Amino acid sequence: MSLQRRLLIYLLICAPVVWGVALFVSIQQTRYEVNEIYDGELIRLARQVQSTLRSELRSNRPAPSFEDPPPRLTTEHGEADSRDFALAVWDAQGELLMNDREGVQLPRLSGAAGFVDSTLDGKPWRVYYLQSTTGAWLVAAGQRTKERNELVRALTTSQSVPWLLVLPALLLAMTWAVRRAMAPVHHLAAELQGRHANDLQRIPDDLAPSELKPLVVAMNGLFGRIEETLDRERRFTADAAHELRTPLAALRAQWDVVRRSSSDAERQPAEARLGSSLDRLDRLVTQMLALSRLDSTLQSPQALPNATEVHWPNVVEQAMSDCLAMAGRRGIELSCEWPEQGDAMPLTGDENLLTVLLRNLLDNAVRYAPSGTLVTLRFAHDRLEVENDGDALTGEQLARMGERFHRRDGQNEFGSGLGVSIVQRIAAIHALAVDFGTRDDGRGVKVVLRRALSAT
Repeated sequence: MSLQRRLLIYLLICAPVVWGVALFVSIQQTRYEVNEIYDGELIRLARQVQSTLRSELRSNRPAPSFEDPPPRLTTEHGEADSRDFALAVWDAQGELLMNDREGVQLPRLSGAAGFVDSTLDGKPWRVYYLQSTTGAWLVAAGQRTKERNELVRALTTSQSVPWLLVLPALLLAMTWAVRRAMAPVHHLAAELQGRHANDLQRIPDDLAPSELKPLVVAMNGLFGRIEETLDRERRFTADAAHELRTPLAALRAQWDVVRRSSSDAERQPAEARLGSSLDRLDRLVTQMLALSRLDSTLQSPQALPNATEVHWPNVVEQAMSDCLAMAGRRGIELSCEWPEQGDAMPLTGDENLLTVLLRNLLDNAVRYAPSGTLVTLRFAHDRLEVENDGDALTGEQLARMGERFHRRDGQNEFGSGLGVSIVQRIAAIHALAVDFGTRDDGRGVKVVLRRALSAT
């Protein structure tokens, strides 16, 4: 069920219910006020009769008698009023002294005082009994409750009928108001429904009502994240298409050479080159997938799912184990130096990602170092360094360090040009800065990993 329909149902049900409750309360209040007025009239009438009787007794005159019915009034309203009232007086012995009703007599209740609800000729009456202080007589003044009910009905009808006639118009007005209020929601739904799947343009929130702004802001944030994801996918697809084209072509050519070889002397070098190309392709795909996963990784180490206090010996052992095969093949010695005092660069992060970072640094250092030289991994309290021997990098080469798929010319070792990009991405996730330069003696390549200034 839509929000508009649900809101309309609630309003169309609640409005008549509230109106009915208000009408009931109004009737009860009106009845209370009418009873208060007529009860006061009965009290005044009984006291006036009592005062008249007292004055007659003081003058030694006989009490007046109303045995004959009062003359008929000329107006219809007056006749109705006279028929709805009754008056009676009894002496101390219970003899009826006064009665102003023909054929109807109020009941004498000995010891009665105040208001009593009675029934005369099958009709409800409200009677007020007033006993004299000497007990010489009892005065009763009564009124039919019909008179009161008619007045209550007339008053409430005069007030409720206009409201009852206006109620349908009120419901229509509420329906129109709800639809007008929900118009921004319908406009937003229509705008989103008419969009193309690739249209991730932000929704302008200046025209949205304040209640919809949090939703619009959240949707814009979602659009931004989707756009970033699509950009990563497009970049990965373009990079893969660009980078895989050359290795695949080389593999096809080398396979043709292997297939056409007529002797073992020709086949073995071709198979070696084919195996080397397959290794390069495997490394390329692995690093491209790793880089793609890193592009979608969270930006802060506090939000990493596997963030713990990093135990560097475990990371170093795993990273060096992965590089031992290449180091042994090229006669490279791997060395690790730990600080003499204190811990080695305390850090909170993901040890698996940091192992990938350190493995890529060592792999590049081993891959591009001269054979028979030393690659050193050095830890300090606030940094770690990886350095090798060899020719120093030029300023242009240092400036392009980390560029995706970029490799220096004249390299004999195969590579993909993604290792440094992966290192920089993992370092950024852990709030670390990566600096590339030369050793203090001006030779080789030295990589320094330290905490970024913004994180200190």
